Amino acid sequence: MILPSRSPRLRALPSRPSAWRILCALALAGACRALPPVPPAPIATDRPAADRLATARIATDPSPIIIAHRGASGHRPEHTLEAYALAIAMGADYIEPDLVATKDGILIARHENEIGSTTNAAEQFPARRTRKVIDGDTISGWFTEDFTLAELRTVRANERLSFRSHAFDGRFGVPTFEEVLALADSAGRRRGRVVGVYPEIKHPTHFASIGLPLEPRLLRALRAQGLDRRDAPVFIQSFEAAPLRALRQQTRVRLVMLLSARAQASPDSLAAIARFADAVGVNSRMIVGADIAAVPSSVIRDAHAAGLLVHVWTLRSEPTFLGARYRGDPLKEVREFAALGVDGIFGDSPDVVVRGLAR
Repeated sequence: MILPSRSPRLRALPSRPSAWRILCALALAGACRALPPVPPAPIATDRPAADRLATARIATDPSPIIIAHRGASGHRPEHTLEAYALAIAMGADYIEPDLVATKDGILIARHENEIGSTTNAAEQFPARRTRKVIDGDTISGWFTEDFTLAELRTVRANERLSFRSHAFDGRFGVPTFEEVLALADSAGRRRGRVVGVYPEIKHPTHFASIGLPLEPRLLRALRAQGLDRRDAPVFIQSFEAAPLRALRQQTRVRLVMLLSARAQASPDSLAAIARFADAVGVNSRMIVGADIAAVPSSVIRDAHAAGLLVHVWTLRSEPTFLGARYRGDPLKEVREFAALGVDGIFGDSPDVVVRGLAR
């Protein structure tokens, strides 16, 4: 029976919940649990470029930001907690973990899912060597998706490049993304400043194809730390546009499209990128060549005109990498890119970038 809204019987209901009320409450709770998560409010892409640039910068970001490429990878084996901690101590604003997945779906920090060249996996698990096709390339080695996290806890990191110090080989483990986030938070609190994270999703199409998609795991980790918000000190980067477009519908965290060739940075291409990304991460040679006579391109100006920040990768101090135009002085390279107006600088040696910016 449906009771009238002003029935005395309704007014006389006891304060103790009735069975009917309990059932209604349970039904309502069940319905609420069944509701899908609320998507983030969309980010307008038709605003003036200056407005988009302003919202892509947060209050705690200096200009340009210093991004520790794989940690202080010029001084310690890359993607280790020790490399990240040293980068923070040197003054990096952001630490960059490249993310891949383990067999049991845990995000860990490695530059590639093939880890034979950056760990002692070959010694620990000689029988696990295999061959795979990753994004069209046939690769032989040891792959993170073939190991559980417990197995990878027994692996130790090594220096990848022969001409860098190997004094720390075998001393440091392979960290999870959660551990990297915890380090950034604790180190920032100790130093009284914000330390950002700049994760790259590596081979996202490959990992999705084997049932280990990276993006939902990344977002869960960020949400657990309260970092899934527009003003969080976080950038998510990828060389693949499709995952970034999908992420744009799921998060307001700042997204970065990585570019490696000048042809990818035409004004029309940059305008298209600005519809889903907040920044472009560009190869340094796209901005100015290594030769003494090289003339800077219009990439920075064109990207800013599209409303995109520009982060340049990767500055390295060794003669193998340093362009002839800098005559052996890596500080000149830092100063040139700062003068050209980049918004962020990736560097293997954050201490060099700090000195070049006179901070």
